[in-house]
Amino acid sequence: MNKGICTTTLSLNDVASRSIRLLKANGCWPCAIFGTGFSRQMRRLALWTAVTVLLCGCAAPQLHTGQAWPMLAPAALGESISLQQHLRVERNGRVDEIDVALEVDPKRLDLVGLAMGQRVLTLHYDGKALQSWRHFMLPPQVRAEDVLEDLQLAFWPAEVLRGALPFGWRLEEDGLRRTLFSGGEKVTEIVYSGQPRWIGTIKLMNMRYNYHLTIQSVSTEP
Repeated sequence: MNKGICTTTLSLNDVASRSIRLLKANGCWPCAIFGTGFSRQMRRLALWTAVTVLLCGCAAPQLHTGQAWPMLAPAALGESISLQQHLRVERNGRVDEIDVALEVDPKRLDLVGLAMGQRVLTLHYDGKALQSWRHFMLPPQVRAEDVLEDLQLAFWPAEVLRGALPFGWRLEEDGLRRTLFSGGEKVTEIVYSGQPRWIGTIKLMNMRYNYHLTIQSVSTEP
């Protein structure tokens, strides 16, 4: 684990649930509430920036310049899920880790990203509008649309994704392996540990932007 990233796996469930409830109770998304020790946390958050950049595949402005397909409705997932996730990103010899809480039901998708127990990224998508909040230290290249695109590529049904892909793109699925192509170029390959595909370990290899993402997910539903 990168020593600059202090994850809070043991308390993630409580922190994430509290964050989501707080956002809903205030009737606003996004909103940011930070506790004491803010300045010290902000210095450390500079290290977390690299993690988010890698997750979005946009370490430089020329990467991820737009959606490969339109955003898909939460209902198109066909399931309601509530997950606690641990993400590990490897790129150019560097390894970074972060925790995420994700909830999807037919009406909305909510995501909370946590670094050192602090909420630094939130997404809310109701199938019509994507609302997001991110900490001000995150670079402008970190786009909510890119985060949502990666989530949908990994979790949404293959037939739904195929129906949304633009001309020249194709998605192949063979058992526990999913591969995205643009023309003759292999863009992304995803390997799942089992079914349902969002539980267990997911390994995503992005050939275009040269990063490996490992997602370990457990359900937080009763």
